[in-house]
Amino acid sequence: MSETESGSEGKTRSLQADPRFRARPGTLYVVATPLGNLRDVTLRALDVLATADVVAAEDTRLAAILLKHYGLMPRMLSLHAHNEAQRAEALVGRLREGRSVALVTDAGTPAISDPGARLVRAARDAGFAVVPVPGPSAVAAAVSAAGLAARAFVFAGFPPAQPKARRAWLASLSAAPGAIVFYEAPHRVRASVEDLLAAFGPVRRLVVARELTKAFETIAAMPLGEAPTWLAQDANRERGEFVLIVDQADDEPAHAALGPDAERWLAALLAELPPARAARVVSAVTGVARDAVYARALAIKPRA
Repeated sequence: MSETESGSEGKTRSLQADPRFRARPGTLYVVATPLGNLRDVTLRALDVLATADVVAAEDTRLAAILLKHYGLMPRMLSLHAHNEAQRAEALVGRLREGRSVALVTDAGTPAISDPGARLVRAARDAGFAVVPVPGPSAVAAAVSAAGLAARAFVFAGFPPAQPKARRAWLASLSAAPGAIVFYEAPHRVRASVEDLLAAFGPVRRLVVARELTKAFETIAAMPLGEAPTWLAQDANRERGEFVLIVDQADDEPAHAALGPDAERWLAALLAELPPARAARVVSAVTGVARDAVYARALAIKPRA
């Protein structure tokens, strides 16, 4: 579907709905849409998308997949990173005319590391109501399934694409309390994980969430020191859209001494085993926390 408006004569379930559920004039709706599984859309989102005068979509072709699946054919306009300034002005004009506007992104909740914030700000500055229609969010989905030790997290968006800037950005986050959550593109995920390891050290736990709600969804957790190897073991692990979460640091210093028995076990095992396997054995035998043993193992025998 082109970015020009496409009208509809179609009949939908929501057009017949209770008037209380229809989009209101002069209102901007920020509508969350599925990450992948089309059944994750909310009933309220369908009501708004069916009855809004115009749907502003990051990519009208992708939005059309969801809309057609539910028999909806609203008027659509594109609103993406390259035209948001102009579109925001035009859409605020629609609001002034008493029209209703629904904002959607390619997947998840708009204006969170996606276009839309400028339109939301412009609508608010012009005095119009901005109504969130909550639903799918990659951040919320990943954090909910991560089992974090942290009681709070910082969402940092996308890292800089350039390596030097990315390393500086990660270094600035390394002392932040709680967990750090960010997005990454598939073609940069391996480099970002290597930079994460350099910035945060090998012990902190990394959760990799990719292709959330889709057929090949993967949510895996591991010490950062093991993450590069985990990615390299299967090319498919570098495909899709990523949420990366670095959990909070362990209270025990990573460089703490293990005690003489654990040190002897570790030194002997490292002659025959990789650090991760040696750490598991020593932890099982001595009762010392595995993360602490693993950190000590890497200090003695860095990753091969």
